[in-house]
Amino acid sequence: MPRFGSSPLAFPDFKGATRQLILVNLCAFFALEIAGFAFSDATSQIAGLLTFIPSVFLHGALWQPITYSFMHFGILGTLFELLSLWFLAGFLENFHNSSWMLGLYAVSVLGTAAAALAIYAVSGTFGATVVTIPLFGCFGGIFGLLAAIGLLYGDTQFLMFFVIGIKARYLVMIYALIAVAMTFGQQRMYAFAQLGGALAGLLFVRLAPRRGMSFMMSESWYGLRNRYYRWKRQRAARKFEVYMRSQGRTVRFDSKGRKMDEDGDDKKRWN
Repeated sequence: MPRFGSSPLAFPDFKGATRQLILVNLCAFFALEIAGFAFSDATSQIAGLLTFIPSVFLHGALWQPITYSFMHFGILGTLFELLSLWFLAGFLENFHNSSWMLGLYAVSVLGTAAAALAIYAVSGTFGATVVTIPLFGCFGGIFGLLAAIGLLYGDTQFLMFFVIGIKARYLVMIYALIAVAMTFGQQRMYAFAQLGGALAGLLFVRLAPRRGMSFMMSESWYGLRNRYYRWKRQRAARKFEVYMRSQGRTVRFDSKGRKMDEDGDDKKRWN
């Protein structure tokens, strides 16, 4: 049975995109702490501006689905989140490149916000009572990373609470069941958002290319550029055929805009 790390409590190397994520979140945490120390009401004002609140988002705060993941309150909660992020992101980065892991994390964070927005909108439409709470922290991204590990490396054994050995797929199931149970309580928006982050992570694993979203976007861009150049080449070939016919000569080009011999043999072509 595979086990991650040289020992049950081993953390992955602190490098690459994992290190960048941890450092950015740490800087955001200390910046918030310093602002709260310097100005008494700064923390509440920043929280209202940068945490994800569906009603505020619908009134124009379009940055909140991203900024909420960098907002952390409380040392213990922040420590637990960042250690979890380090462990899970570092694990995935050992098997995938940095862009793929960052894409998974970003999609999970956005999926978390989308799920919270969905339950808020549905509750308003049907008149159901949902306690609206500001979302903050990287819990959605963490749940997406965990769901991806459960799907891709389900037989890998982790230590739950650093004591109980358990396979990754069962650990994901336990957290998912806890989130489902929470949807029947006062924290249903938070729980539903967690499930949204996990679902977004699973969809990313199924649909996104192995090399990450940046690779897919670059490939799409180059493919579009090449199609444009081929179209220009074909158009120039058609114009040249018309011109040569007006001069009493026949010149033929194939479907890719490459010149063919007069006998129809296209082995000798210019590029």
